[in-house]
Amino acid sequence: MILVLGTAGSATTTTDNFLSAAIRLFFSHVDVVLVVVGKNEAALAPVVYANGASLVVNPDPARGQFSSLRAGLHEVLNRGRDAAMVTLVDRPPVRTETMETLESAFEQATTKRKWAVIPEYQGKHGHPILLGREMLEAFLRAPETSSARDVEHAHQREIEYVPVDDPLVAVNIDTPEQYASLNLPPQLLPSS
Repeated sequence: MILVLGTAGSATTTTDNFLSAAIRLFFSHVDVVLVVVGKNEAALAPVVYANGASLVVNPDPARGQFSSLRAGLHEVLNRGRDAAMVTLVDRPPVRTETMETLESAFEQATTKRKWAVIPEYQGKHGHPILLGREMLEAFLRAPETSSARDVEHAHQREIEYVPVDDPLVAVNIDTPEQYASLNLPPQLLPSS
């Protein structure tokens, strides 16, 4: 199951393109794609449903991204799943080879009692992250005032950090200028 954390604001061309591409990419690796939304539900719902994903509404998006993560992880467990891939909507989708590397690493890591796999590019941690049941529960047990980073740091020994040759794992797009500067494949470029 994949969990895509949406933005708190309105949908943009960048959000639409990244979200559509992420859903398509992840559906080739998982059976269910969940997108967590907040006040942007009306704007993102058409993109989510057109791509075959499901919505999870964060009832209190003002509490921040960690509350969206927790809302999504609750739904993962409610659907009877024990693992999830998690990414952010402001991240361009990674290469298919990266997904395969992370999936393989996750399978191996769980045999070593690791709880999660996180990609690294040139020492920078990125997304998507793959979470086993133990890590899902660690996020859900953490105080609501925590952050995902707090939980990750508290459980570093249980996490397998996987070096990958894909700069997109560590790219975070916050402005139209950053989006424009990316060398993206045609399916992620704005339509005219």
